[in-house]
Amino acid sequence: MELQTLTYLVVGATFALYIGIAFWARAGSTSDFYIAGGHIHPIPNGMATAADWMSAASFISMAGLIAFMGYGGSVFLLGWTGGFVILAMLLAPYLRKYGKYTVPEFIGDRFYSKGARAVAVICLIICSVTYVIGQMKGVGVAFSRFLQVNYDTGLYIGMFIVFFYAVLGGMKGITYTQIAQYCVLILAYTIPAVFISLQLTGHPLPQLGLGSTMAGTDVYLLDRLDQVVTELGFKEYTTDVRLSKLNMFAYTASLMVGTAGLPHVIIRFFTVPRVRDARTSAGWALVFIAILYTTAPAVAGMARLNLMQTMEPQPGQHLAYAERPDWFKNWETTGLLQFEDKNSDGLIQYSANAERNELIKVDNDIMVLANPEIARLPNWVIALVAAGGLAAALSTAAGLLLAISSAISHDLLKGMLTPNITEKQELMASRIAMAIAIVGAGNLGLNPPGFAAGTVALAFGLAASSIFPALMMGIFSRRITREGAIAGMIAGIGVTLFYVFQHKGIMFIPGTAFLGDASPNWFLGIEPNAFGIVGAIVNFAVATGISALTREPPAAVQELVGRIRVPMGADAPQQH
Repeated sequence: MELQTLTYLVVGATFALYIGIAFWARAGSTSDFYIAGGHIHPIPNGMATAADWMSAASFISMAGLIAFMGYGGSVFLLGWTGGFVILAMLLAPYLRKYGKYTVPEFIGDRFYSKGARAVAVICLIICSVTYVIGQMKGVGVAFSRFLQVNYDTGLYIGMFIVFFYAVLGGMKGITYTQIAQYCVLILAYTIPAVFISLQLTGHPLPQLGLGSTMAGTDVYLLDRLDQVVTELGFKEYTTDVRLSKLNMFAYTASLMVGTAGLPHVIIRFFTVPRVRDARTSAGWALVFIAILYTTAPAVAGMARLNLMQTMEPQPGQHLAYAERPDWFKNWETTGLLQFEDKNSDGLIQYSANAERNELIKVDNDIMVLANPEIARLPNWVIALVAAGGLAAALSTAAGLLLAISSAISHDLLKGMLTPNITEKQELMASRIAMAIAIVGAGNLGLNPPGFAAGTVALAFGLAASSIFPALMMGIFSRRITREGAIAGMIAGIGVTLFYVFQHKGIMFIPGTAFLGDASPNWFLGIEPNAFGIVGAIVNFAVATGISALTREPPAAVQELVGRIRVPMGADAPQQH
């Protein structure tokens, strides 16, 4: 069957599945809308959490980043998975025991202040909006390539699908839809990886194929890749660090604590019945995430090798532009792959030398999506990849939009402005807030701010510098006061935003074709997207210092902190 027809059928079938689930899992109460009634089993909740977590950045961008950064790209693998360990051990069980709906609600109660709750809402919205821009943009890019509609039309279709199941079902509909989306995206990611691993190494498991010899030779795949990239003037794939070891450490740490502070991930652990289930759910989420994350390095290495061998089939023999394959032509139409014949010889020269390099743009984001086409896999595999990329972007967009709408309806409206509204009125307000959030996110996707377009790591840095320290200190320190918490959050996110805006013209943005050197103006050589860990340190320091100078929290609040950490009754269902 023709690729275009097959892609429409596969993507259409997945969308029909999502809409059907939305009808079945309609929210009938605020508890359903915010936390899916609090009765989700930890295993399916772990699967939904994995889908919520593995966004377009994980599915589309991460392997592309590793493909071009090599060893330096390990910061994403270590940071994003390590953050889940922090979340599972230090945050999720205690927040679940507290038993409320949202992160700002916990911060407001713990720091006995509506002002703290309001600051937390602002920080949450800044982090979530920054993150959701990339997801909506990913939806538009995937649609424009695989369904052959323009970018705006693709984004409108994505907005409609998210609007339907998120507004109708809230967290309940999103949870069950995300379970289906996880199944789609993990099959779409692993099946092509198995095919390509078999082609290159003869091993069906990509994880083993990456460390194996090339099929029919005694040359290891990574050795071959190192040879190919260095011959073309690029840095060695397996050992090159990202700018510096300190920068890599800061980047990894920022992604770790940012992961543990992202509100749309944290609220997933409010949906399980027991405190013990929150920790179990996080463990299962790690298992489901590991399937993709252990496959990503293999996908990255094999995609880079396939690309470079296509451009140069034999040493010193360049591909003729007139004979370029169909996948090349398809991606040229998107503008994400661009060729300029600098010496007018009709051949495609690809090298690290900017003056001689004629493949002037190879967007990182095309690597996962184009790899099955480069490897000439069956059309049904390519169609499945399209459905998987859309599932990844839509699942995370829905979780982020729910976090934003909950902050507006439950924390600002119900918690601060109109506390006497009924549950029915709050549910209606939640749906209206969700609809407004979707329209706003879609508008940002249509007109993304230049400094934020495609940068998911920035959202993690903002969460690391604002929300994570407040949660950690709220759970593990009786002495942190409301003044300290508010000042810490403002200082942490403020210094991070200042640093990012100060260097926005030279910051590393995932999705760019070539990575520049560190600016001499960067603090200790730390790039803006890695600065969240510095903001977190500032947050902790300011909060601790201000708390030492102000009156200690009331006895009832200190008792609350102790009660949250006491494991007694951990197996009993918690009330919301």
